[in-house]
Amino acid sequence: MSRPEASFRKTPIVLALVLSLLLVLGVLIGAKVVYERVAQQPVAMPALDSPEAESQECQQLIDALPEKLAGHKRAELADPAPAGAAAWASSSTERMTLRCGVSTPLQYTEITPLHEVDGIEWMRVDDATPGSSLHTWFAVNRTPLVALTGDDVALDEQPAPLDALTPALNQLKDKALKPHALPLADVATQASKSCDALLGNLPETLGEDLKATNTSLAQTKAWTAYGKEPVVLRCGVPFPKEYKAGVQLQQVDGVPWFENTILGNGTTASTWYPMGRDVVVAVSMPADGNQVLVQLTKAIKQQTKALDQSER
Repeated sequence: MSRPEASFRKTPIVLALVLSLLLVLGVLIGAKVVYERVAQQPVAMPALDSPEAESQECQQLIDALPEKLAGHKRAELADPAPAGAAAWASSSTERMTLRCGVSTPLQYTEITPLHEVDGIEWMRVDDATPGSSLHTWFAVNRTPLVALTGDDVALDEQPAPLDALTPALNQLKDKALKPHALPLADVATQASKSCDALLGNLPETLGEDLKATNTSLAQTKAWTAYGKEPVVLRCGVPFPKEYKAGVQLQQVDGVPWFENTILGNGTTASTWYPMGRDVVVAVSMPADGNQVLVQLTKAIKQQTKALDQSER
């Protein structure tokens, strides 16, 4: 039989355990409340170039969007809310955003890889910023143009929820966008035996996933991958007028390359020229294309002639 003083000594221990459990429970409840409040905070979306955002078609689309997307609930937009926009969020870092009536991205060309879902053709543009996993999908055969944006955190390793948008997008006009011109399309070219040899012996694959594709341009080879900016090579082009004596060159396997860093709006691609060859070659390449440059240099060294100092 237990003694009264023993029971009395156990009482503070029991109270301490109860208080600890209540404290843990309170922390969990408090964290949940804070999380839900954060998730319910209006999402701020800046105004962007969206020429058709205020159209009736975009308003009808916004009204028809699902209440949940990729597991996230539909969120309010912070004032001033841009027209033709919507968002879904579970927290400040887990969110998907949509815009209707946006301008056609420069990355959309005749060679852009597309992914079809329920009859809707989607192109993807990946953010090339180091460390970023942001992606934007554009429904390129619907008008007005719709763009969905999210990163790997918001997707939680799941495929993009493009099929969930099909019912709303089917309200829009089934009309393909007019593609932009390919990079370097406005540059004149001249055929030569060296160009024929080079174009006939370029690799079919560049980097990890860029595959050769056909284009309508003469003296041209192009490589594409879903979500990536293309690599476009044109042979027999004029010598770059931007080149000046003393400009910094990048050496790749013994071949000096000149980079014209004038970038187009919305693209990370610049134009590279291998110097001192018997033909002038131009390569439009995104900022993360160092491995590509190594592969192209090998082909250029093998198929074109290096000029001596008197010929340069």
